[in-house]
Amino acid sequence: MPVELLDEKTADSLPIHLVAKDGLESAGLAPSVLAWAQANGFAGDAGKVLAVPGTDGNLAGVLFGTGQRENGLGFGALARSLPQGNWHFATRPAQPELAALGVALGGYVFTRYGKKPGKDVGLVLPAGADAARLSRLTDSIFLVRDLVNTPTNDMGPSALEATVRKLAASHGAKVGVTLGDELIDKNFPMIHAVGRASADAPRLIDLTWGSEAAPKVTLVGKGVCFDTGGLDIKPASSMLLMKKDMGGAANVLGLASMIMAAKLDVRLRVLIPAVENAISANAFRPGDVLQSRKGLTVEIGNTDAEGRLVLADALALADEEQPDLLVDMATLTGAARVALGPDLPPFYTDDDALAGELAAASAAVEDPIWRMPLWKPYDTKLSSKVADMNNVTTDGFAGSVIAALFLKRFVEKTAHWAHFDIFAWNPADRAYGPAGGEAQAIRALERVIAARFG
Repeated sequence: MPVELLDEKTADSLPIHLVAKDGLESAGLAPSVLAWAQANGFAGDAGKVLAVPGTDGNLAGVLFGTGQRENGLGFGALARSLPQGNWHFATRPAQPELAALGVALGGYVFTRYGKKPGKDVGLVLPAGADAARLSRLTDSIFLVRDLVNTPTNDMGPSALEATVRKLAASHGAKVGVTLGDELIDKNFPMIHAVGRASADAPRLIDLTWGSEAAPKVTLVGKGVCFDTGGLDIKPASSMLLMKKDMGGAANVLGLASMIMAAKLDVRLRVLIPAVENAISANAFRPGDVLQSRKGLTVEIGNTDAEGRLVLADALALADEEQPDLLVDMATLTGAARVALGPDLPPFYTDDDALAGELAAASAAVEDPIWRMPLWKPYDTKLSSKVADMNNVTTDGFAGSVIAALFLKRFVEKTAHWAHFDIFAWNPADRAYGPAGGEAQAIRALERVIAARFG
């Protein structure tokens, strides 16, 4: 089961002693514990755990290495290292809420297909940690991870819709869905074109929550439940992780869960174009020219650049009501990972004030993001000889920037917009979570949204 966060210290809870790198002598340890640590070569290296026996030979506590500098989410290593039972911090972490969150997140196990849950570990919340907030964050992040980890046979467009309806029901939100050929009738032609080859019909999912009089916050998430690449088919090795191509949708749902659970004073709207980019006789083709909701025509240079197409129709709809804040999230380009790697998602905005708030929030909550430029001279790379624009550039350069510039053409009225090109995946185990689906940028976004509108 996940780590249980306890409000009060229990009679049987054991202490966790924090030790900085090469800080044994100043850690305030009993002489016997100090001698034990020295005998075992424990030096406070980050994430290292040493069990400490009592005089009776039973477990009396653990030492936990915090390294040269405490990292809040690094406390997640405790979740998998602590023996079963209840635990408390003998010394208060520098960032108590982040430390508790790290332990909670580190206890995650994806159990849907038979993997056994972890040990029963309880952690007494350190002073300064907000139990309700930690519960909201943990539940939302686990939702994201579960959605991304679920393969497409159980998380296609219809299953994603069912997930949204379940989340909406738990918070009293409303959901509308534009399904299949209705997308043509209601002017979402690019969502329809990308998803029409799948046996699971394409759809636009539209969740709304909160007072109509409150500031409008709109979240748009790429819901490509599987991406073959279409007729520009991906090699087999590149398809192995394509169940995670709905990671943008998963992350905006996690962020929506945080917002609704906190009852922030906003009118929240979540738009998810849910499709499968499949291959069939009616699949869209390289060279096709698609109409968009905005009226711009798009020449298809590559059917594997489909995420920006479905996002464009959804962003055009969002832009029509000029929300106070518009955020889209998508596993959009491999170029973003080439530039910044899997752990540091780039974001794009022309709003310098918003960018500053996001950077400050990122540092405060240890949710890494990095601003990249909407470099206007590259906009001409989207030119087409037959349409208003192409969906790709031919030279292969600046792929993430080009994708962001493509999306920007569909956000015209909204003053405050940011695009996040996330990975939504841990390629290897981290202290705060195992390899697999991951929430990225949504804790930083939640902090900014709460500060602006909470």
